[in-house]
Amino acid sequence: MAGHLVKRSFTLAGHRTSIALEPEFWAVLEEEAARRGEPLLRVVAAADAARDDPSLPLASALRVLALGLARR
Repeated sequence: MAGHLVKRSFTLAGHRTSIALEPEFWAVLEEEAARRGEPLLRVVAAADAARDDPSLPLASALRVLALGLARR
């Protein structure tokens, strides 16, 4: 892994938020968005809405999602 974080900002449920992930995780999420024919925002918003515990970090949920996608 490159070891550096890339920060991106989104508006989710009417609130601005920034998420910092390693480029490799962003790449997997972008590939999934392209596969679905959707913007990256939709993938991020779906992961946000799907969290069982909204107090857990969205960045962690996105890493777990990306890991699951990469393992397919």
